[in-house]
Amino acid sequence: MAFWTGYVSDEMMGTFAPIVIYWIYGGMYQLFPSSNRYRLHTLKEEEQKNLVRMPTVVKGVLLQQLVQATVARLLFSVSGSSRESDQLVQPSVPVQLLQIFMAMIVMDTWQYFVHRYMHHNKFLYRHVHSQHHRLVVPCAIGALYNHPLEGLLLDTFGGAISFLISGMTAQTAVFFFCFAVIKTVDDHCGLWHPGNIFHFFFQNNSAYHDIHHQLQGTKYNYSQPFFSVWDRVLGTYMPYKLVPRTDGGYETRPYKC
Repeated sequence: MAFWTGYVSDEMMGTFAPIVIYWIYGGMYQLFPSSNRYRLHTLKEEEQKNLVRMPTVVKGVLLQQLVQATVARLLFSVSGSSRESDQLVQPSVPVQLLQIFMAMIVMDTWQYFVHRYMHHNKFLYRHVHSQHHRLVVPCAIGALYNHPLEGLLLDTFGGAISFLISGMTAQTAVFFFCFAVIKTVDDHCGLWHPGNIFHFFFQNNSAYHDIHHQLQGTKYNYSQPFFSVWDRVLGTYMPYKLVPRTDGGYETRPYKC
């Protein structure tokens, strides 16, 4: 039984908890920035290279989250799940972990191929996906800064398909979607903390995605948000090295094997 049981439905938690988590976790990075020794880009680079200002980023993210919340409410309604039925048929923890792992694979697969196609289709890149790449230097709050069409196709549909194929309940979906949001925000934070647990378990991390936002890496490292499998299998993986900067922090430098 989840801690929110009796206070709010699983469907409401699955809809709005990821949004709240996004702004809390992303806001921590934005409001309490780390020292330069952890940054992958200097503050000066961030100000000079990024082609969009923070108020515009915030408005874009809120628009995407509005669409996501609307689709989530519809999805939970159509799936026929309810708080009472979920409590009766909630699977064991090992089964839920297996469902989450399956959802991770499905989401990675969906996002890899849609993301890659948006880079290779000139029309879609110019008019849709390029909006996300206005953040040449990624930042935590900008993780979901996308064109509305991309947000719908890549993230919203990706999440819905992962939920449906994995067969998870609305209660399990709360944990999966919150985890996915935290991981996505972390991948865009632009920081390299030595003690970051995501760097220990996932090769797809903030440095990995930083390469993709660089000019020489836009045709590589499409995988998000969890694994790097599809990049490695299909030849779009670009390895990198972290080079300490003289003024503090690190620089991610791509190199060919």
